[in-house]
Amino acid sequence: MNARTYLKNALSAQQPGIGMWLTLPGTALAKTIATIGGFNWILVDAEHGQIGDKDYYDLCNAITVEGISPIIRIPSDEGWMIKRALDSGAHGIMTPMCHNAETAKKIVSMSKFAPVGTRGCGSPFTHHIFGVTEGEYEVQCNDNLLVIVQIESKSGVENVEEIAAVPGVDVLFVGPFDLAKSMDIEFGSQAHEDAIARTLAACKANNKFASIFCESRIPNASSPSPVTDRTPVWGGQGMSGEQAKKRLAQGFDSVSICTDTDSLIREFTRQLEAVKQ
Repeated sequence: MNARTYLKNALSAQQPGIGMWLTLPGTALAKTIATIGGFNWILVDAEHGQIGDKDYYDLCNAITVEGISPIIRIPSDEGWMIKRALDSGAHGIMTPMCHNAETAKKIVSMSKFAPVGTRGCGSPFTHHIFGVTEGEYEVQCNDNLLVIVQIESKSGVENVEEIAAVPGVDVLFVGPFDLAKSMDIEFGSQAHEDAIARTLAACKANNKFASIFCESRIPNASSPSPVTDRTPVWGGQGMSGEQAKKRLAQGFDSVSICTDTDSLIREFTRQLEAVKQ
């Protein structure tokens, strides 16, 4: 099974996790992105995206066959949502708004088979994704699937050391935009950066992986890479890849560098501007 857990393998080998955000359903789009080369994970966004659990299995197949790990972000930390995502072949689940250690413990329990947790057995499809038998999957999955919790609230940062200490949590993922809103501070301000740094430090202290979202949002049509009120900036840069490079240098283990929708809009905007000049 672990031969196909691409993101976990990269992180364990101290190689960077380079990912992107998939919000649109359909295997054609997922497959097109997956064949670009360079990504080792794709986030299947079932929280804010237009993707439902009926899409999970086909997306997990299409992404995994290209040597990339599908990570499914579910809408909430409900047990049935975790089960649906994992039973469809996700290489890991991401849950939004983890505010405290008790929530993190609950998420871990619902993600693991007994005796570690309370996840129910029985999916006849999951093992297909990993090229193993159903029995092999059940024996190996507790140690090979990633549990990723999002730190994107004031309370999440205040409790981040306790969250990072929870056994079974593999990755703490910073959601910087919701974090700034929750703390009622300016995106990119010193207070914002301090909260992100505190999360990173908690990961390092507890031997957990740290990840962060680095999307620069939609650019203004008047410039190919402007800095506007719709383009949150970190470190004086408006480009996602540049942000991501700096975050990796800062010590983050994994980054998400773009979303499908914003990348499409950005490129169409750029080409329209070129033809109108």
